[in-house]
Amino acid sequence: MKKVIENTKKGILMVAMLAASLSFANEGTPFFRLASNAKKTALTLDNVKEGNTLYIKDSYGVKLYEEVIHVNGIFAKGYDLTALPNGDYHFELDTQVQIKTIPFTVESNTIEVNSGLAKTIFKPIVRVKGDLVFVSKLALNNEPLKIDVYYEKANSSELVLSETIKGTKNIERVYKLTDNLKSGNYKIVFNTSGREFTEFINN
Repeated sequence: MKKVIENTKKGILMVAMLAASLSFANEGTPFFRLASNAKKTALTLDNVKEGNTLYIKDSYGVKLYEEVIHVNGIFAKGYDLTALPNGDYHFELDTQVQIKTIPFTVESNTIEVNSGLAKTIFKPIVRVKGDLVFVSKLALNNEPLKIDVYYEKANSSELVLSETIKGTKNIERVYKLTDNLKSGNYKIVFNTSGREFTEFINN
């Protein structure tokens, strides 16, 4: 199968790296504070943006609660978590470029916050300019990123490129849509840190 997307020169790649670094810096990492008492758990998040989404999920990733944040800056709210069955759960803040998880455990109507296990997953960022597709991602723990590009037909998808990038904290790729690329829709599927992200490109 002929490759329909190819890497461009390193000079263009450096431009993508700079743009990605600025984007990540502007987004900021939300800082959280959690305080529990007998009735409620108070969650405070700094550096949120309107449109961010807050979830409560169980250990299987099943969504139990969802709320779209409508403020910029500081978000604070109390939650009654004592009615949840015993087990492991987490708050999940989904922003434009990252997902922040804050784990907690419910045991006999008592909430234990596992702040030390909180983590941030940076999402792959896709930008399209002309016939160039820019992909950027921070991988602070050198977690690999698998990239699959599909051509979307009427009733099926054709895999046209697949690669796995690992061993770097700053993942950067620029793909060029070649002249023999079929016009139509393309889907890019990213897999990293146990998560899947999908972007669509209309060519």
